[in-house]
Amino acid sequence: MATAPANVSRAALELTYVLYDESSSLAEALALLTLSPILLNPAYAALTVWTRELVFLEMWAGQMLCEASNYVLKHMVREGRPNEGLGDGYGFPSSHSQWMGYFASFLLLHFSLRHRWVSTGFAFLDYARDILLFAFIISWSAAVAFSRYYLSYHTVPQVLWGFSIGVVFGSAYYTLVELIPTRWPNSPLGRFRTALLTNPVCAWFRLRDGWAVWADAGTEAQYVRWREEWDKRRLATTGKAKEE
Repeated sequence: MATAPANVSRAALELTYVLYDESSSLAEALALLTLSPILLNPAYAALTVWTRELVFLEMWAGQMLCEASNYVLKHMVREGRPNEGLGDGYGFPSSHSQWMGYFASFLLLHFSLRHRWVSTGFAFLDYARDILLFAFIISWSAAVAFSRYYLSYHTVPQVLWGFSIGVVFGSAYYTLVELIPTRWPNSPLGRFRTALLTNPVCAWFRLRDGWAVWADAGTEAQYVRWREEWDKRRLATTGKAKEE
């Protein structure tokens, strides 16, 4: 088996390379949590390909635009990190914090303005579900941002500014690509959305807007249809078995 020469210069992959205090369980947990932005990318890809929902493609594209804006801001401000031995590049604003600020704002706006869960039949359970979901998204995003400070990769201002910029970017972006086109379909953005969804290329890819038809994007309707078909086949199979 071929081996690399001993004098070859090696570098760590900064994308997933996180240094932390090995004596601290909290630091280890936050080191894992700080990888969330990297793990969200394949999640975006999987959701987009599997569901073909326009909103997931939009969210993914917006996340990349937000990350590009962070790169531009860092090279404009050129503020260093609190610990030059941790991480490459400039520190202001924190890209991880900005990423999670965008993620949280876009998702919370979507759940608040467009998505509607199927009721459990109990108002208390419905409220509890919504509160827990929102609390989880906010806590997760805030924890990732906090990890950047706790692990000494960024200062408090770098983290707070990064998260705030992400929230503003995500809110503005959601307004442009989802809120305005769906609330005002005859607006230029609304007509563009319609043209996009009726475009032959998008139709070939089966790109859709499930929330334009169902409040929950069709999850309940798909389940009901599956259950009816499954019960029909199951009962037919059971009947044949009894006859034999």
